[in-house]
Amino acid sequence: MTQPLLRIGTRRSRLALAQSGMMQRAIGRALGVPEAEIETLVPLVEIVTTGDRIQDRRLLEVGGKALFTKEIEEALLDGRVDVAVHSMKDVPAEQPPGLAIAAVPEREDPRDAFISEHYATFADLPQGARFGTASLRRQAQALALRPDLNIEMLRGNVDTRLKRLRDGDFDAILLACSGLNRLGLGEVIRQRLPLDAFLPAPGQGALALQTREGDVDAAWTRALNHAPTALAVAAERGAMAALEGSCRTAIGAYAHIADGRLHLTTEMLSPDGSSRWTRSGDIAAEADHAAARALGLELGGQVQAVAGDQKIAL
Repeated sequence: MTQPLLRIGTRRSRLALAQSGMMQRAIGRALGVPEAEIETLVPLVEIVTTGDRIQDRRLLEVGGKALFTKEIEEALLDGRVDVAVHSMKDVPAEQPPGLAIAAVPEREDPRDAFISEHYATFADLPQGARFGTASLRRQAQALALRPDLNIEMLRGNVDTRLKRLRDGDFDAILLACSGLNRLGLGEVIRQRLPLDAFLPAPGQGALALQTREGDVDAAWTRALNHAPTALAVAAERGAMAALEGSCRTAIGAYAHIADGRLHLTTEMLSPDGSSRWTRSGDIAAEADHAAARALGLELGGQVQAVAGDQKIAL
């Protein structure tokens, strides 16, 4: 039997498999594998994570977003897989010893998607509308604009969330535009929410290709890395580290390159949306990852200094 060249660890959800399938083909091509042999020589290894198994509680109640990466990272460290494909927004601020983010492919749309059966925009929601989300960030941002909304917990994969919306459990929900686009479900989006009001989670829309530290400089990782996205994500993750970003804090961060500068905005909100602290800054787009991360740490530190501890109590 032909031995695989590289095994890809992935969650089992439809979105995770779609994203990992994209990367499987890209990695296979970077390795020079014929198209007909990519699935054999660059196989997907499906791993069920704790975050996938627990669907009835917010992540902040059971250990945070690391629950979506822990089992896959263990498989990497054990040598059962050679690369992991994660949604960047699920990757904790610090890497486990022995692992590293080896490549960041080009980013999809980073915005949040407003989805509703009856209302065309977020502003159209009626007084007291039922708003489904398990994200503390989305909850706080929605309440900052509409404190009248009734926030109701919504967990599960994309299909589950859309079904509950269709069944009438909610008046509206928010999902990431990137995931819907990758699943070919862009038509369900009623409104792509503006970045100034709904600053995305750090890394939203980007993927992380995680490897063991010794594999970070492989030729295929260099081929798949998109330098502008990687630089922007480094700044956002710096802000996340400064703000102790987790499922217990409502934070957002978004960086992009324009006019030769890397622009970063980051914020923290009180869980009820009544207070919002935002800072923005920029550096030269030619800066390295360390400088981008330093910008994030600086702006995040400024927000932390004025916002204080906004962690939700368990």
